[in-house]
Amino acid sequence: MDISGSTKEDGEKRMVFSSMIFLWAFLPIVFILDKIAGKSRKLQNILLLAASLLFYAWGEPRYMWLLLVSILANYALGLFMDGIQGQGRRKFILIAGILVNLGILGYYKYFNFFINTLNKIFGRELLSMKDIALPLGVSFFTFQAMTYLIDLYKKKYPAQKNVLNMALYFSFFPKITQGPIEKYRDFEKQLTQRQQSLTLMGEGIRRFVYGLAKKVIIADTLGACVDRIYGLDLGNINGVLAWVAIIFYSLQLYYDFSGYSDMAVGLGKMFGFHLTENFNYPYIASTITDFWRRWHISLTSWFREYLYFPLGGNRKGKVRTYINISIIFIATGLWHGASWDFICWGIFHGFFMVLERLGLGRILEKTKVVKHVYTILVLCVGWTFFRVGDVGLTLQYLKRMFLPWMYTASGYAVQELVTNRAFFVAACGILGCGLLQKAAVKIMPRTEKFKNSTVELVFCMLLLVYSVMLMVSSTYSAFIYMNF
Repeated sequence: MDISGSTKEDGEKRMVFSSMIFLWAFLPIVFILDKIAGKSRKLQNILLLAASLLFYAWGEPRYMWLLLVSILANYALGLFMDGIQGQGRRKFILIAGILVNLGILGYYKYFNFFINTLNKIFGRELLSMKDIALPLGVSFFTFQAMTYLIDLYKKKYPAQKNVLNMALYFSFFPKITQGPIEKYRDFEKQLTQRQQSLTLMGEGIRRFVYGLAKKVIIADTLGACVDRIYGLDLGNINGVLAWVAIIFYSLQLYYDFSGYSDMAVGLGKMFGFHLTENFNYPYIASTITDFWRRWHISLTSWFREYLYFPLGGNRKGKVRTYINISIIFIATGLWHGASWDFICWGIFHGFFMVLERLGLGRILEKTKVVKHVYTILVLCVGWTFFRVGDVGLTLQYLKRMFLPWMYTASGYAVQELVTNRAFFVAACGILGCGLLQKAAVKIMPRTEKFKNSTVELVFCMLLLVYSVMLMVSSTYSAFIYMNF
């Protein structure tokens, strides 16, 4: 899977939150129509559904049918399950539903990966690869579908009788392409009972602007430098360039995905919905275990609730716990992409999760500075697997990172590939990963005055103007998590 950046022209083929068509046409029109609909939740839901389907079709028209089939299939399965009393028959429908959803995900996301792996194992072409494009947001809406069926089986709520409400849960445009993975039980009441106010609207707009700035000002600026470095021949990469590239990429990845998550949460508030928070300053984590409590929270909680606990969690002894953790992180790697690189990344994180349970976590607790250095180093190594896209090549980059004295030659100076502006943005990005926020807590009375003040309003307006200027002038835009 290609997770590098793309040109602006490529991005405009999809309607993303950081596109001009979304900012100046789609969002204002939908927002105004939503307000015109007033307090009629039925009318608002129909409007939001139509807007969500248009949003999806704009970027993925050829797979619109797949989204609709998934909606209708899970809607029907839910009704069947709700109308049956026998536990065995309900379980049969649940298993059938899970297999249908995993079948959709498996075919479109993993078919060619498994065929390619099988052919390599046997050294000949047993089966032919197929021309399959990854449908937009397929991982997100299939996971939400399974959430709906599993919790319905557990009788946490009755089946949704209104197919339009079901469709809106699946396709709500703030979350369909990049999440968060929203549980139906958290979303269901908001379909009919959500509250809208000027205060909530203001919070939503402010959150959206901050997310847009994170994406456009920080992530895209750093992403352009990252692509330039990783686009070089390996012989031109020395230790300094390798470290600059992975530090910049770590920041790009965080600000890209958390920026989109902020925009999603902000958009939800603008329309009266409260979506799940997806990040909690993961780069200030003290251990890898702590990191996964803070990174992609909706995915982590999904695997914990719907895979880790059913496997037995930590209730069946230490050995079984370690096996369960390993399974979870192999699944996490596969979720991110159909490639051995992502599987290695997942195994790598799972290894340190187990290691911390075996005693490393207790040792690290005694050393405040060392534990943070350890966490960042582990993350940087992991992100190298994530970005490079080839296990053998990744190992070559890691050699340059950790044995820099052996790789000093380079055809390029850092200054030729990284601008002063990018270094400044990176410094701001590092401070904004949690350091400034932690400092703000200590001076809370002063920082509280900033919130909802005229100063913050002006600051948000300046961020919006600058972000739009960059969107207009830049030819680079990353679409990292669009591919999941």
